[in-house]
Amino acid sequence: VQLQASGGGLVQPGGSLRLSCATSGSILRFNVMAWYRQVPEKQRELVAHISSSGRTVYVDSAEGRFTISRDNAKNTVYLQMNSLKPDDTAVYYCNARPYYGQEYWGQGTLVTVSS
Repeated sequence: VQLQASGGGLVQPGGSLRLSCATSGSILRFNVMAWYRQVPEKQRELVAHISSSGRTVYVDSAEGRFTISRDNAKNTVYLQMNSLKPDDTAVYYCNARPYYGQEYWGQGTLVTVSS
Protein backbone atom coordinates (compact mmCIF):
# COMPACT_ATOMS: atom_id res chain seq x y z
CA VAL A 1 0.00 0.00 0.00
CA GLN A 2 1.30 3.43 -0.93
CA LEU A 3 -0.07 6.79 0.11
CA GLN A 4 1.05 9.73 -2.00
CA ALA A 5 0.53 13.06 -0.26
CA SER A 6 0.78 16.37 -2.08
CA GLY A 7 -0.35 19.97 -1.94
CA GLY A 8 1.86 21.46 0.73
CA GLY A 9 3.72 24.71 0.30
CA LEU A 10 4.24 28.22 1.55
CA VAL A 11 1.17 30.34 2.18
CA GLN A 12 0.53 33.64 3.93
CA PRO A 13 -1.54 33.81 7.11
CA GLY A 14 -5.22 33.77 6.22
CA GLY A 15 -4.57 31.85 3.04
CA SER A 16 -5.73 28.40 1.92
CA LEU A 17 -4.22 25.13 0.79
CA ARG A 18 -5.68 21.80 -0.23
CA LEU A 19 -3.77 18.66 0.58
CA SER A 20 -4.38 15.46 -1.35
CA CYS A 21 -3.55 11.87 -0.50
CA ALA A 22 -3.89 9.26 -3.22
CA THR A 23 -3.95 5.60 -2.26
CA SER A 24 -2.59 2.78 -4.37
CA GLY A 25 -5.54 0.56 -5.13
CA SER A 26 -9.03 1.02 -3.75
CA ILE A 27 -9.60 3.44 -0.90
CA LEU A 28 -12.60 1.31 0.08
CA ARG A 29 -10.18 -1.07 1.81
CA PHE A 30 -9.76 1.52 4.52
CA ASN A 31 -12.22 2.12 7.32
CA VAL A 32 -10.71 5.46 8.27
CA MET A 33 -8.58 7.98 6.42
CA ALA A 34 -6.86 10.66 8.45
CA TRP A 35 -4.49 13.60 8.38
CA TYR A 36 -1.90 14.14 11.09
CA ARG A 37 0.71 16.83 11.51
CA GLN A 38 4.01 17.10 13.29
CA VAL A 39 6.40 19.87 14.22
CA PRO A 40 9.97 19.29 15.41
CA GLU A 41 10.30 17.93 18.93
CA LYS A 42 6.58 17.38 19.31
CA GLN A 43 4.42 14.31 18.93
CA ARG A 44 2.46 13.76 15.79
CA GLU A 45 -1.12 14.92 16.33
CA LEU A 46 -4.37 14.04 14.66
CA VAL A 47 -5.83 16.89 12.60
CA ALA A 48 -8.92 15.22 11.15
CA HIS A 49 -10.26 11.86 10.11
CA ILE A 50 -13.10 10.59 7.98
CA SER A 51 -14.71 7.17 8.18
CA SER A 52 -15.96 5.05 5.32
CA SER A 53 -19.47 6.27 6.17
CA GLY A 54 -18.37 9.88 5.83
CA ARG A 55 -18.34 10.73 9.53
CA THR A 56 -15.69 13.35 10.28
CA VAL A 57 -13.78 14.34 13.40
CA TYR A 58 -11.52 17.37 13.83
CA VAL A 59 -9.04 18.55 16.39
CA ASP A 60 -10.37 21.67 18.13
CA SER A 61 -7.86 23.98 16.44
CA ALA A 62 -8.99 22.82 12.98
CA GLU A 63 -12.74 22.87 13.61
CA GLY A 64 -14.44 25.41 11.34
CA ARG A 65 -11.33 26.05 9.25
CA PHE A 66 -10.38 22.65 7.82
CA THR A 67 -12.51 20.19 5.89
CA ILE A 68 -11.61 16.57 5.27
CA SER A 69 -13.27 14.70 2.43
CA ARG A 70 -12.78 11.54 0.44
CA ASP A 71 -13.43 10.75 -3.21
CA ASN A 72 -13.82 6.99 -3.45
CA ALA A 73 -13.87 7.07 -7.24
CA LYS A 74 -10.45 8.76 -7.28
CA ASN A 75 -9.09 6.80 -4.29
CA THR A 76 -8.12 10.12 -2.74
CA VAL A 77 -8.65 11.93 0.54
CA TYR A 78 -8.39 15.71 0.78
CA LEU A 79 -7.79 18.27 3.49
CA GLN A 80 -9.02 21.73 2.60
CA MET A 81 -7.36 24.21 4.93
CA ASN A 82 -8.68 27.77 5.14
CA SER A 83 -7.80 30.75 7.32
CA LEU A 84 -4.36 29.29 7.89
CA LYS A 85 -2.33 30.47 10.87
CA PRO A 86 1.41 30.31 11.58
CA ASP A 87 0.62 27.64 14.20
CA ASP A 88 -0.59 25.39 11.37
CA THR A 89 2.98 25.15 10.09
CA ALA A 90 3.96 21.48 10.18
CA VAL A 91 4.61 18.40 8.12
CA TYR A 92 1.24 16.88 7.32
CA TYR A 93 0.93 13.11 7.02
CA CYS A 94 -1.78 11.02 5.46
CA ASN A 95 -2.86 7.92 7.37
CA ALA A 96 -4.97 4.95 6.30
CA ARG A 97 -6.50 2.43 8.69
CA PRO A 98 -7.91 -0.76 7.19
CA TYR A 99 -10.68 -2.73 8.83
CA TYR A 100 -8.09 -5.26 9.93
CA GLY A 101 -4.33 -5.17 10.17
CA GLN A 102 -1.69 -2.50 10.23
CA GLU A 103 -2.18 1.15 9.41
CA TYR A 104 -0.26 2.95 6.68
CA TRP A 105 1.44 6.35 6.43
CA GLY A 106 2.25 8.65 3.57
CA GLN A 107 5.57 10.43 3.20
CA GLY A 108 4.44 13.82 4.54
CA THR A 109 4.03 17.18 2.91
CA LEU A 110 5.32 20.42 4.42
CA VAL A 111 2.94 23.30 5.06
CA THR A 112 4.52 26.63 5.97
CA VAL A 113 2.32 29.56 6.99
CA SER A 114 4.35 32.73 7.05
CA SER A 115 4.33 36.28 5.80
